[in-house]
Amino acid sequence: MSTPVLYTCARSRGLRATWAAEEAGVDIDLKILPFPPRFLAPEYLAINPLGTVPLLVDGDSRLTESCAIAHYVATSSGYTPLAIAPGERDYAEYCDFTYHADATITFPQTVYMRFVLFEKDKGLQEAGHAYAKWFHKRLIKVEQRLEGREYLCADRFTVADICVGYALILAESVGLDEGVPQSLKDYRARLTARPAYQRALEREEAGRKALGQLA
Repeated sequence: MSTPVLYTCARSRGLRATWAAEEAGVDIDLKILPFPPRFLAPEYLAINPLGTVPLLVDGDSRLTESCAIAHYVATSSGYTPLAIAPGERDYAEYCDFTYHADATITFPQTVYMRFVLFEKDKGLQEAGHAYAKWFHKRLIKVEQRLEGREYLCADRFTVADICVGYALILAESVGLDEGVPQSLKDYRARLTARPAYQRALEREEAGRKALGQLA
């Protein structure tokens, strides 16, 4: 069987997939693209017409959603401890928080980033800041879930932690950390101290540096 190929940009949502692969011990061919690839790597559009990252190509299968890719990596060759199987305790919560991570938490972050950081000249900063407040308010579900818990589900580290954890990592890097509760900052610190996270970050940074002036 061929090795799955992951196309991504360093520190983008694709970090969820790179991190999951490191945690699960799954070999992937990591292809780091310059950001944004639809402008700086237009040939990528022939592979992914959306022009977005990440993209996982595994044989005839193509996945473009970071949380789905992380779950796929953890389960495609059989369930690993990184995923929770049907019938196992906290299976419903695992599904819920894995989807919640992008649909509810990361979404308002991307709106904030677009209008406050990337497209300042369009006069939509007020909307961006409103979505920043939305992001902070939506953290309550994760905050309450982690009361008395180290991880979100089944008393172990899973893809749900990777997906939610990335949103907290992103918050710190784009200037949204002031509204993040201390308990979630502590949770983030536990996650980012994991050796697999550090390896994933190093792999992506090495790929970014290899791009030279395009990075």
